[in-house]
Amino acid sequence: MAPPLVSVPMKKKKKPSLVLTLSAAGLLIGAGSAAYWLLAPRQPSWSDLLVGANIVPGDALFAVSLTTDPQQWQKLRDFGTKETQAELDKNLVQLRDRFLTNNGYNFQKDIAPWVGNEVTIAILAPATASKPPPKPVTTNEDAASDQQSMVMVLPVKNPEIAKNILAQLKTFKQGKWIDRTYQGIAIKQNQGQAGENFSAVLLDGRFLVITDHPKAAERAIDAYTSKTSLATTGGFAENFPKIANSQPFAQFYVNVPTAAKIAAASPNRPIPAQVLAQLQNNQGLAATMILEPEGIRFKGVSWLNPNSQRVLAVENKAGKMQSLVPAETLMMLSGGNLQRLWGDYVLTSQGNPLSPIAPEQIRSGIKSLTDLDLDQDLLSWMKGEFSLSLIPTTPKEGSPDDFLAGLVFMVQGSNRKLAEASLKQLDEVMKSQYQFQVQSGKVAGVPVVNWVSPYGTLTATHGWLDKDIAFLVVGAPITDKIILKPNNTLANTLPFQQTVPTEPNPTNGQFFLDVQRTVKNFPLPTLIPNQQSLLAATRSIGMTSSVSDSRSNRYDIFIGLKKVRNSTALPSPESSKSNSATP
Repeated sequence: MAPPLVSVPMKKKKKPSLVLTLSAAGLLIGAGSAAYWLLAPRQPSWSDLLVGANIVPGDALFAVSLTTDPQQWQKLRDFGTKETQAELDKNLVQLRDRFLTNNGYNFQKDIAPWVGNEVTIAILAPATASKPPPKPVTTNEDAASDQQSMVMVLPVKNPEIAKNILAQLKTFKQGKWIDRTYQGIAIKQNQGQAGENFSAVLLDGRFLVITDHPKAAERAIDAYTSKTSLATTGGFAENFPKIANSQPFAQFYVNVPTAAKIAAASPNRPIPAQVLAQLQNNQGLAATMILEPEGIRFKGVSWLNPNSQRVLAVENKAGKMQSLVPAETLMMLSGGNLQRLWGDYVLTSQGNPLSPIAPEQIRSGIKSLTDLDLDQDLLSWMKGEFSLSLIPTTPKEGSPDDFLAGLVFMVQGSNRKLAEASLKQLDEVMKSQYQFQVQSGKVAGVPVVNWVSPYGTLTATHGWLDKDIAFLVVGAPITDKIILKPNNTLANTLPFQQTVPTEPNPTNGQFFLDVQRTVKNFPLPTLIPNQQSLLAATRSIGMTSSVSDSRSNRYDIFIGLKKVRNSTALPSPESSKSNSATP
């Protein structure tokens, strides 16, 4: 069945349309997201940009393009479980019926013969968000311009049919279509109730543009004729081609500074002025969603404002830690420079109420617990690659399992003498303040230090690998699994190789999670709605990131998914209407 978002949006109320459009885009693209980015030198072409990028106004808040290929939509429906498929089908049917069926349209008959391979939906920020100070609101039309509005761009693949498209627009139950012009361009406009004034414009016989307000249609025409579109926004044309794909399922773009301004105006959680100023350094976040045989791939890019004084340090030195942990590792997160990562977190999080933990709280917490200064005693020598891994223990017969897994932290030190002094100080704190036994020992001939709790349980072990890699194991006693340098490492396993993207390369960080084995053995906190059903549909998750240059970052994410056997077809419009009519 074809996608429900490729038609002329004959909806009845403006607000539900915007909410449903954003919800659908979020559902199709997925969550995912945190932010690493992409940039590489290459000459952009129109085919590499978001469809309609030369029409969508440059200050658009959000834009998403979706495929019109029925086979790709069926491929999406084949992923997951029966439960997740039923939930997806429910949303697709609701959207299709609202945008198409309820307005007398059938995709295969009315849309497919002329529409292109992709369509784009853009959400425009209120005009006052980018043009202060606001003018007094005097009319319903002005009031609507101070609200979010929508622009839909539908490429026309058949020029012969294009001439008849506007004439085939079906009449609303309320109101009628009238003709007007703007800058010499013909516009079909529906005269309905407030919030139902839809407009349709055919630009150069190649793009049918649908908006939910006359002002939005004029803004799209201005962007197209005066070349102030998304395609000319700072950094867009240089960065978006880096995530281009010949057959994407979806692509999206977020205008970071505009989104920040709108968030700052929220009365519930206003963003402080200093945080808003920091966010203005960022310009765009974009990604391409690609359906592959075993899952979904996201190729992402984000870039700074061209006028920003902030620059990124190009340092991609990760990629070693996955070869230091055993094949049975459930989760591994690595990065290239812990000290620099902390500095970036402080820069973007200090004073930001949206940050998960304030940097000041982390510093004071470590000082209170260990009597160590985070910056001077620890991070000062943690300038190399680091990793955090979850490694399951091997059950021993007759021995109780106090811990099912060990949490392993590794970091490449830049000054071993300073590091050993800090670790020795930490040993003294554990001994004097927490009454732990601090015992020297050996594992496979390698010197280690064990922290044993007052109750006699081995709680933690720290030591060194390869002269400059410090490690700390907490929980299950799995130190031997990393010291013995197993021949079969995580890097050599098929799940890791099939999940963690090989690009970008070189990298400044990677992430791997074996979802199936982790969910089976460990309870996870609920973070998102329908989490259990989503986890049940997922095999593994992998990510690779890099700093491309002083202005941009790149990331690739792959989500390995299960497949539904004997997937059924999406219910037809006739069957869905009859089902809804059944009491």
